[in-house]
Amino acid sequence: MPDDARRNPKWLARRQAIIDTSARIFARSGYHATGINELCEANDLGKGALYHYIGSKEELLAAIYDQVMDEVTAGATRVAEAGGSPAAQLAMLGDELLDVIHRFPDHVWVFLHEFPALTGERARRFQEWLRNYERRIEDVIRAGVESGEFRGDLDPWLTTRAWFGMHNYTYLWLRPGGRLSARDVAKPFADIFMRGIESGRG
Repeated sequence: MPDDARRNPKWLARRQAIIDTSARIFARSGYHATGINELCEANDLGKGALYHYIGSKEELLAAIYDQVMDEVTAGATRVAEAGGSPAAQLAMLGDELLDVIHRFPDHVWVFLHEFPALTGERARRFQEWLRNYERRIEDVIRAGVESGEFRGDLDPWLTTRAWFGMHNYTYLWLRPGGRLSARDVAKPFADIFMRGIESGRG
């Protein structure tokens, strides 16, 4: 942040409210189709005031990405610290990811759709984060294959993409206040996925 005044709690809280409101607007209308005037109206701010908090429209988009990445990373760190078998870790990773999707549906919609709008260093950071997170899932699956817990004929790279496809798609219907919570979905998903990859030993 450019100066100490922008680090005070009131400024941070207002900025976060702008990020959350704008994520909803981007999810509804799309990033490129949303103009600054629409963002100003939704946040009840003039252009000068809006830029005081976000700097630019792309900075606002990047802030949404940062929030999702921080939340997902925090969950993955909790799983790593908890340890356990590859199957247990994969189930916990799914639980953590679905929790983020459930709590931040608009942010996740933007995250999954608008990454081509990121440029320069912001695009590089996103791609690096994504590679690292995918590698984390792939490493857990590979560990399960090597230990004999998962089937020996699995392709860890392909199985990782199947895992992401299964979980990421829930952003279309897993909503706060809906019929199912993230935890309601996480265990059945883990059970379904594990039946397809477990070796049957033990």
